[in-house]
Amino acid sequence: MTPGAAPILSVDSVEVSYGPTQVIFGVSLDVPTGGLCCLMGRNGVGKSTLLQTIVGLQPARSGTITLAGQDVTRRAPYDRVKQGLAYVPQGREAFPYLTVHENLRVVAEASARSDADSVEAALERFPRLRRILDRPAGFLSGGEAQQLAIARALVTRPKLLLLDEPTEGIQPSIILEIEDAISDLKHDGLAILLVEQYVDFAIRLADTYAIMDVGRIVAGGDIATFEAARVQELMAV
Repeated sequence: MTPGAAPILSVDSVEVSYGPTQVIFGVSLDVPTGGLCCLMGRNGVGKSTLLQTIVGLQPARSGTITLAGQDVTRRAPYDRVKQGLAYVPQGREAFPYLTVHENLRVVAEASARSDADSVEAALERFPRLRRILDRPAGFLSGGEAQQLAIARALVTRPKLLLLDEPTEGIQPSIILEIEDAISDLKHDGLAILLVEQYVDFAIRLADTYAIMDVGRIVAGGDIATFEAARVQELMAV
């Protein structure tokens, strides 16, 4: 985290609706430059919708989204990607009939931000993938597919990485590998907005946090102010 630097991402008073139904209510959230903000909350409170709004897949009804000093609120998703945004949604989507290496190459060749070393740099973060480069993505385990999904995002050389529930359904040994990779990325200065329900995983990585409930941010701040009991109460079903 860069002390005193302007946030890489600022979400200011954003509201989102699905048709006539409002689902996000005046949400404000910052991701520190070079730091990691963890967004937590129960299922169905609007966390993934907020990420989709930041990416541009869901329009904001009001409010502003600023990325690297630029107002991107009304910009198309591809413009936000050009600005340095990368998004790993739930579901670990990939081209199932392409190999691991082909999946990485497809992204590298399509991205204006990639360079000749982008694929190799992504593989350095996830050594497990190097052993299965010729395996079709459709035959990967859940943990391997998650690592590939993050690696595909890293190929674009992002300034800000959005991760939606990267530990969901993953075996513990792979969770540790993913945690190590995220920690290294943060150490190298990549800003990250992490949506996560695995609280211990989140607080080991986060610089700041926010708790969401029914479309609103109800708690948050520096990780030093984190109160585990209060957070567990807010996240209880």
